[in-house]
Order: sequence, then C-alpha cells, then structure tokens
Amino acid sequence: MKRSWWYRFTFLLVVSVMAIVTIIPTALDFKEESNYPVKSKINLGLDLQGGLYMILGIDFNKVYLDEIKGYARRIEFVLKDEGIGAKIGVVDTTDITDPKHSIILTNADDHDKAVSRVKQYFGSYLRLTSDEGGTTLQYGMAKVAKTQIEEQSVSKSIEVIRNRIDEFGVTEPEIISQGNDRIIVQLPGVKDIERAKELIGRTAKLSFKMVNDEVSPATIQGWLDKAKNNGINYKKGTRFSLYIQQLNEYLRKDFPAGYELAFEKRVSKFNNEIETQIPYLIEANPKLTGEELQDARVQIDQQKNEPYVSLEFKSQGAKLFEQLTAENVGKRMAIVLDGNVYSAPNIREKIGGGRAQITLGAGNFNKTMREARDLALVLRAGALPVQLDFEEQRSVGPSLGQDSIVKARYASLIGCVMVFLFILVYYKIAGGIAMITLGLNILFILAALVGLEATLTLPGIAGIALTVGMAVDSNVIIYERIREEIRKGVGNYKAVESGFESAFLTIIDANLTTALAGLCLLNFGTGPIRGFAVTLLIGIVATVYTSYFVGRLLFEFYMNKVEGQELSI
Repeated sequence: MKRSWWYRFTFLLVVSVMAIVTIIPTALDFKEESNYPVKSKINLGLDLQGGLYMILGIDFNKVYLDEIKGYARRIEFVLKDEGIGAKIGVVDTTDITDPKHSIILTNADDHDKAVSRVKQYFGSYLRLTSDEGGTTLQYGMAKVAKTQIEEQSVSKSIEVIRNRIDEFGVTEPEIISQGNDRIIVQLPGVKDIERAKELIGRTAKLSFKMVNDEVSPATIQGWLDKAKNNGINYKKGTRFSLYIQQLNEYLRKDFPAGYELAFEKRVSKFNNEIETQIPYLIEANPKLTGEELQDARVQIDQQKNEPYVSLEFKSQGAKLFEQLTAENVGKRMAIVLDGNVYSAPNIREKIGGGRAQITLGAGNFNKTMREARDLALVLRAGALPVQLDFEEQRSVGPSLGQDSIVKARYASLIGCVMVFLFILVYYKIAGGIAMITLGLNILFILAALVGLEATLTLPGIAGIALTVGMAVDSNVIIYERIREEIRKGVGNYKAVESGFESAFLTIIDANLTTALAGLCLLNFGTGPIRGFAVTLLIGIVATVYTSYFVGRLLFEFYMNKVEGQELSI
C-alpha cells in the first residue's frame, strides 16, 4: 500500500477510536461519578426523557398602566426642572389597552412651554391625547413605545427565566417566545411543577455593591485557578449559583474581609451555554438595594447623541445613594440581579438629589441603545419585567419518552437491516464496504452530539435517519459511476478512480443544498426544528467524509487484495 494510504488509514483509525471512546458512556449509561475519562453523554430532549412544559402569558394592559404612571412622574420632574409648576393628575383607564394620564399645570401661561418640553423629552414615546389650551394636559403612549415595551419585555423575561432555571441544573432548557405575549418553557428531566413555578415567578433581588478594584485581575484569576485545581469548576448541567457558593466558601480566607466573588455571566441565545464569565470582587453585603429605586429610563444626550440610563431613587434611597457615591468617587459600583452582575459603571462624582445617570460610553449607537434598554429593564424591574401568568403547565412522563426511544430503536434497527441486506445483495463486496461507511457515519454523528453537548430529540432521530438515506444515495452514485467505467472496459484502478472523482461534485452539490436548508432551519427554527437541523448538519459532514474519503480508502485496500481479478460490484 502507498504511504498516503497509511496516513489516511491512521487518521480514520484515530478518529474512530476517539468516537467509540466518546459514546461509550452513553451506550453503557455510565453514572457521573464513574472513573471513565469521558463524562459527557448525549442529552435527551423533553420528548425523550420527560420533564415540564409550560406556557407563560403576559398581560400587557397592566404593563401599559405602569409605564404611563412612570412617564407621568418623569414629566412632573422635567417640568419642575424647567421652572414650570405641575402635579400629577388622574389616570383614565376607560380603555384598558390605552391608559392615559393627566398633568395639571399650576399656571396656564406655561402651557405652550410645557407642551414643548414634554415633546422635546418624550416625543417619541408619548402622544398628546387631550389639550384644551388650559392647565390640563393628557398623555397616552405612542405606538412605537408600546411595540418596544412588548419586544423588550418578552426578551428580558426570557433572559431572567434562563438565569433562574440555572437553579435546576437543567442541561438544555428550551425558553422561546410564542407570538408577542407568550413564552414557552421546556425543562427536560424536571418533574416538580410547583417548584418550577415558584422559581420562575419569584421576585428577584436587585442590589448595588461596590467593586474592589485594589485586587488585580491577575490575583482574581489566580484564585480561580487555585479553586479549579482543587476540583471547584463550573460544568455544564450543574447550578451556576452552587458553583459560586462553593467558590466563595473555598476562597473566603483569601478574600479581603467583607467581599465575595460574583460574575458577569453572558448566556448564548443559540444554545443556552455560558459564553463569558467575567469575575468581580464585590461587597458581600449591599448598602443599597432595588427596593430604594423608583425608576430607570433610557435617555438621549442631546449634545453627544448618546444613550444613557437615567435613575430616580425614592427619598430614603436618594440619601443612601448620595452617601454611597460621596464615599466611593472613582470606584466602580456593580449592579447585581439574581446574583449576576449586569453592569459595573464608574462613579465620577458625588450624586445628590435622588437622580443619576449611567453612561455606557461612545460606540455604535444601535448597540449602545440596546445595552441601555436592557440595563434599564433590569434596574426598573428588580424582577421580571412583566407579570407572567401560568396559562398552561403539564408534566411529560419519562415513560412516553422511553416508549419513543424503544420504538425509534426498533425502527432504526429494522431500517438498517433492510438497507444493509439490499446493498449486500445488489453490490456484493462493494455493498459490504458501504455497510462499513454507514456504520462509521452513525458512529461519528453520535460522537459529535456528545462532543457538542447537543440535545437529541425525536426530530433529531429523524435527521439521523435522513442522513443514512443520503449516505446510501452517495454510495449508489459512486458505485453506478464505477460500473459505467467498467462497462467501458476501463481497468479496475482507473474505473474506481474515475467513479469517485466524477461522483464527488454530485455528492457535494446534493449535500450542500441540503446543508443550506439545514442552516436556515437552525437559524430561524425553534425547539425540535433546531434539533433536527443540528443532526442533519452533523450528518452531512459525516456523510461526505465516510461515503467519499473512507469509501475510497476501503476500495483501495480491496483492489490491492484482488489485484488482477474482477471487482465484486
């Protein structure tokens, strides 16, 4: 055999051994505490292992009412800053979908100036619904403001829920929006409905804690490395809050007195995995909590054309905030929600009067605006941005999932046996080569699912079945091309070489178009659709490798053994 063949064979052997080692824990159902070097197993979706399925509804009418009340307070503050006497009037809830709030001016002569100032500051969010030219102005929310509230409330609720689901240690939760007023939550493996409802719907804890910047990032990283070397490390499928608790308990003697570690944790929307963990050394006990915060809104700096977050504190909170900022000028203050650091702005000066602003820095306007809105939602809510109603909840029993697994297993075995018998009868020895490539194809797909920590669902199993069919098609294309060359009287080596080369572009074209469709499903689909797309895309890569490269490798070995004889194809 040529040296290049041995190189390719060695590569195939190494990949195959790695794949076998990877799927052994899944095949033999090893426990987490086993001594086997590979701990990861294929994650099963809700339809296979059972769990909880919940639909949460949002009543935006209540949200609109709270928002218009908040705008009324802000209008009062703005007008008083401009020297215009004003007080908050009554709320008109005749139309619950469009509540309106009145502002009563002290002096009718300030009417035009007041209207102008409100338009200047809130023109994009409010509309003047009633104005008779006197002392009473009535405002309702603009359509664009309602649209933003709906979009931001749903997206922020999903983010908050995702952080709270961490308490369950669910490996692959599915949290998606349905329409503009519903959220679907799927928790594979979770059985306690009441516990899940309590955890998702609880009031979050918002706090403001000072950051200790005297300790260098290198020192903090050294602490984390020390903990990691002693087995304290975050692993997917465990509670992040438990990891932080263990970390702080282990490193307590290393920390300055009164401080603890917290993280700015960013979760990927693509696969729910933690993308970044930025550590902060912050106060263990906050001097200011979200209970003292009155309101938080996004404003635009008219001179710099930059978004910023405007804060308003209650009377007691204003005093605490003034004292806190006076004592910590030049230091950073972490904004912590549900144990997660959302932002750590720098205190530039003492801030009195109960009103402050958080600037996010210059940069892309749209990105900064998005960050400002997210931060304002976190601050303003102190919990979920909206009240969620549990419209539907049901427990999917593991027996249903187990039944699906058993049926899928039998269906797969029967299908594989029928396909293998056909190709053996029709293609003889070449059919045996095809069987080996198909087996390796499935092996690589399962190993990739373990390596990527992807979730296997029933649609995912369908994707694997479709991949096997595509792999058979690829082998049929190659073998028929080889037969055509043999009929022309071409020698065995030349026939096989021409058959593989002429079939290559056809195989690439067929799989590429399918891959594009799979990418669209992965990008725009949700839940089971994405599970199907994941296995399909992995299968396409495995199919091209096994059908063409591995098939060619095995054919070269076969021809070397039967040199000078007729090929069995």
